Amino acid sequence: KQWYQRRVAITAGKVVLVLNGRNAGRKAVIIKSQEEGSGERPYGHALVIGISRYPKKVTKSMGKKKQNKRSKIKPFVKVYNCNHLQPTRYQLDLSVDKELFNKNSIKDPAQKRKALSQVKEKLEEKYKTAKSRWFFQKLRI
Repeated sequence: KQWYQRRVAITAGKVVLVLNGRNAGRKAVIIKSQEEGSGERPYGHALVIGISRYPKKVTKSMGKKKQNKRSKIKPFVKVYNCNHLQPTRYQLDLSVDKELFNKNSIKDPAQKRKALSQVKEKLEEKYKTAKSRWFFQKLRI
């Protein structure tokens, strides 16, 4: 038998698993991808938004305050090498401001904080609609 690596297009909105680094094993969504590479990064890479800390389990018997506290999400925004991302079959459409999310703005700490707060808001809003439940659960192997 011959083994080959199936090449899946890494497009915007695709849910991926991060394989390397601090956020290994976390789920993320691709915002912008550049599979051919560019000047400073001569390899295929993608700007991703992911979940660093997942929301905790919520039950009906908990009060509103406790439910809100346990529904908090800690996001991350990072540029990853495409070899360190595993595409999944899932899609997640996050409508984010393209001005805030480019490689240059992520380098600036003030703009990154602004971007992270916007992402946190969007992800928590998405989580509360109870759509795409799989994305908001920890990866269990």
